[in-house]
Amino acid sequence: MESRCKFWLPKKNRFCANTPLNNSFTVLKENLEGHVRRCPLLKHVQSLSTQPFYQKGIHAGTDDDDDDDDDDDEEEEEEEEENKDETKSNLDKIQAVHSSICTDIQDSYKIPQACDVWINREVDGKLPFQEKHVLQQASILGNLEEFGVLKNSGEHISRDNYDSSVPAVIEFGAGRGYLTQMLADCYGIKKVFLVERKSYKLKADRSLRQKESLILERLRIDIEDLNLNAVESLQGIPYLAIGKHLCGPATDMSLRCCLGKKCPQGQVARVNTDSNLRGLAIATCCHHLCQWTHYINKSYLSNLGITKDIFHAITWFTSWAVDADHSSDLSGGVHGASDLQFIGLEDCGKDGCGVEDIFRDMRAVERALLGFMCKDIIDMGRLMWIKKKWPRSSACQVCAIQDLSGKPFADCQRVMVNS
Repeated sequence: MESRCKFWLPKKNRFCANTPLNNSFTVLKENLEGHVRRCPLLKHVQSLSTQPFYQKGIHAGTDDDDDDDDDDDEEEEEEEEENKDETKSNLDKIQAVHSSICTDIQDSYKIPQACDVWINREVDGKLPFQEKHVLQQASILGNLEEFGVLKNSGEHISRDNYDSSVPAVIEFGAGRGYLTQMLADCYGIKKVFLVERKSYKLKADRSLRQKESLILERLRIDIEDLNLNAVESLQGIPYLAIGKHLCGPATDMSLRCCLGKKCPQGQVARVNTDSNLRGLAIATCCHHLCQWTHYINKSYLSNLGITKDIFHAITWFTSWAVDADHSSDLSGGVHGASDLQFIGLEDCGKDGCGVEDIFRDMRAVERALLGFMCKDIIDMGRLMWIKKKWPRSSACQVCAIQDLSGKPFADCQRVMVNS
């Protein structure tokens, strides 16, 4: 989404209406003209706009619902009472929806044998090694292997021994690209596409390019603007789509990028039956950033009684998933949370009890379980959309990725696996 300049114009009593190219730094007015002439970001934007795979906002989605008008003439007391009743109703709705659709989410922590080279730190010492990220990446690949998307030969695959049956790989939100680095080191792949809108230092690109049998292409573009069908070097090639820590709308846009097909009006119209997608594994993240406009399955949630306003409440509640400390026992509670009784609701009938009182009286573990329920609902809606758009898939599942202690990762809690 475009952001406006934050410079205040006192004579016009408003902010500047221009769209800044980069919010990470400022330039003095007298230096602006010279800066723009040599600005590398501007050159990149101009170059990107000429690429055939660049289509502005192709996967942005639309806002199907109109915002309700607020009645400013209501009394504050009546408004507080309505807000309290609405909050109670929304919590009841969340629990009811979760118990009806989120019944088959499974805990899944798998470290495949093929990843031993990374787990045992037998890789190049110059490559960064953080145990948490290595375990997460290995478990993502382990679930793909479990679903039959990746094939393990039983031994580490050398540069000259790649399996020709393994498709190309597209990593969405690739960042520095170390999920793909592990995939390249442990499984046979011939072609890699790293999709990332930002420029990073210390990328895995240098190490990946040293693999003689591997072709690497980095697409510096926002997922929202990427038309995969127009990437010339990808046409006609089966591929595997992966992503780790795809924040909020980026997950929805990545799914549209792989499975959505555009009609002339710019809307997702029908199933992309000519897709060469062979497998999909996305570790979702930052559910609190999800937006109704970008969400891919608004109609499904609407049929369950989840309106735009309730969806916004759900995204807000997801941030509570990390409220409970690691000593709290959430085993079985995350997926059996439909029986949760919120202490804060027990005394809501008393005078003076407002929305703040409801949430303040909730225990940390209750807030955490509510956050997990809301994450489940968002991801299950995505899963239903995938099943509808990708009928060729033989398996489709949302897995809860755990660490060695059996507790879910706070920053990488759901992986959508399909084959």
